[in-house]
Parts: sequence; structure tokens; C-alpha cells
Amino acid sequence: MHIESLKYFQEIAKVKSISKVASNSHISQPALSQQIQKLEDFLGKELFIRSNRGVKLTESGEIVLKYADNIIRIYNKMIADLNDQESKEIKIEGEYTIATYCLPCAILNMQFKFPKHKYNLVAASSDKIEQDVLSDICEVGFTTHPAQAKNLYSEEVINEKVVLISPPAFDLPEKLKLEEILAHKFVILKEDCIIKEKFKDALGDLDHNFSEIDVITQLDSTEAIKTLVRKGYGVAFVPYNAVRDEFSAKEINVSRIKDYDLDYDIYMINKRAEFVSQDVKEFTANFKKLGKHICY
Repeated sequence: MHIESLKYFQEIAKVKSISKVASNSHISQPALSQQIQKLEDFLGKELFIRSNRGVKLTESGEIVLKYADNIIRIYNKMIADLNDQESKEIKIEGEYTIATYCLPCAILNMQFKFPKHKYNLVAASSDKIEQDVLSDICEVGFTTHPAQAKNLYSEEVINEKVVLISPPAFDLPEKLKLEEILAHKFVILKEDCIIKEKFKDALGDLDHNFSEIDVITQLDSTEAIKTLVRKGYGVAFVPYNAVRDEFSAKEINVSRIKDYDLDYDIYMINKRAEFVSQDVKEFTANFKKLGKHICY
């Protein structure tokens, strides 16, 4: 099986059109169809149902698509490692908020300690990070939950402080009880995240339901949330590291909830010592020594 055929298959499954992929890839449609036919012949399964309106995955095609992304990324990682044998780059993945606001500061500290190390930090969804560590697509992952796989090691390394941000005009105090803010309008993230989970649990303790909260909108990013809060639309719970600059510039107010702990731990996950390079061993061992409040 040629890896290029699998890449073409993945792209066709995404856009549901062989002709569009052929045009985008600057390859003739007959040549692309031949590539897919060879893949189907190799697997012994029909992958697409073809019609005048495009293509649709067969049941076998759905199975192949489930594994295609991981196979392609492992292949790309192998090629990168072959090309970078001298660089000893450590590939790190973190959940989106962690990778954006928390880890850059921590990795900079590590860079000062190990100037010969090279780090490649990318953001990834939580469901991919553990699989990527298992598959050697990255060496180290950072998530808000410990690893589930038995052959992975995970440890709490950072404590992320969660704060309530509000427009200065609201004039909220630095410390308040959760009950005192429930009448406000909230801006929250769309996807499930640990801040939302802990907020829901705290509401349950107060005999409130999350559905009773006045949520004016659910957004895809913390940056979008900060924008709406700065403009005065409502309040939001976010990691403190995400709003340090805005707080210093007095664009927003920051408050702490004094009767509930909404802070959370960040876990570093990696393969056990016997399966990682010396550089990764040095990184993980010394990252733990930075302390849980790395950027404060």
C-alpha cells in the first residue's frame, strides 16, 4: 500500500469528490481513480460508492478512514525523525488552552536549562494527545486528565488557577461567592472542558442546574470569550494565564471564587523511561522540578 494513495483516499473522503481532489492535487482524474482502485485492490474492499453526485464511503471505507489519519501522521513522524536525526527535537502536544497560554512560558524555562534541546509545541484535542504519545507521534503530552493507557506514565505537573473575568464597569470584588455571580450573563466555551465540568459540579452543590444559567453564547476559543467580556457582554471563567496581559492593562477585572475551588491540575503524559530518548528523560525529569505554578 502506497502512503500517497491513503492520503488521496482521506482527502476524497473529506470533500466527497474525486474530481475536486484531482483538481486541487494537480493530477488527472483517471490517474487519481487508478490510485484509489489500487488501494481498494490491495485491501480487497470497495471503499467508495460512486455516483454522478460524487462519492460516499462504504462501511469498509469508514473503517479505513478511522485509521488513515493516524497511519499518515505516524508515517510523517517517521520521515521527520529520519530527516532530523541530529536535531533531537522533542515533539510536545497540549490541549488547546494549555498549549496556547500555559506551556510556552514553561517550555521557555526548559529552553534556558537545556539550550541544546529543540522543542516543537502544537495544540491538539484531548482525545488525540494520549493516542499520539502511544503512537510516537509526539513524545510528551499535557492534558487535564491522567493517562488511561496502562503503558503510559502521567503525573500532575502544573496547577492552573481559574478566575472569573468581568468588564471593569461591573466593578466586581476580587473575591466573591459563587452564588453572588449567578445572576450575571455568562460567556462559555462550546466544547466540554474541565473548567465547565467543575463549574457544573459547583452549581450542583448549590442545587442549581447549568441549564438555569444565563449563557448568552458559547464560543470556540478563549480569545473570543475575552473579546466579548472586554466589550461588556458578560462574565466568564478562564485560566488566569489566558488573561494576565488584559488584567495588567486593566481591560478586564479578575475575581476569585472563595467558596469553591475551580482550579485544576495539568498532567504530563509520556511513555515510561525505558521507551524514550535521553533528551525526553531530561525534559520530563526537570519539568517536574519547575513547580506547579510555573508562570506566576
